[in-house]
Amino acid sequence: MPFVSPTITVRRVSDELWEVVEPLAYHGRSDTFVVPAGFRTDFATVPRPVVWLIPRFGRYTLAAVLHDWLITEGLAAGVVSARDADGLFRRVLRELDVPPVRRWLMWTGVRWGSAATGHWAGWWRDAPLVLVISVLAAPVVVPPAVLITLALAVYAVVETLVTAALPGDHRRTDGGIRL
Repeated sequence: MPFVSPTITVRRVSDELWEVVEPLAYHGRSDTFVVPAGFRTDFATVPRPVVWLIPRFGRYTLAAVLHDWLITEGLAAGVVSARDADGLFRRVLRELDVPPVRRWLMWTGVRWGSAATGHWAGWWRDAPLVLVISVLAAPVVVPPAVLITLALAVYAVVETLVTAALPGDHRRTDGGIRL
């Protein structure tokens, strides 16, 4: 396995973020990347309507944390391009034995993410494959995602109304996390 350790130690920072407690080292073909202690991650950055298909963590967690670091710190330091980070992500997913369909869907997602964040360098070289995978996946992914999006919207309205109607200390105004 290219990771020095097959595990990762994190601590919860918020409802969405976790902090790496011990460095996570990955030895690639020619480079070594180290996600330092203190780096914050949300694990796999998956839009909520498709978490049913690709949960935020799983067999691919180490790859997701490495990718988070590469597309933030690695990109800012000029260590990798977004295309390289996304390609390395796909390779690490394969090395972690993530099944091929999930691996290619995750790679397609991060390529779309690169485009959405303005990292266009090299994107067009992958565009044909990204588009083909997107079109093939759409009949399976889009209908449940639309239904889940509608259900989440209804739930948000109900939760807002119930929270507003109930008295007491159930509301937090200090941004704190209640466990």
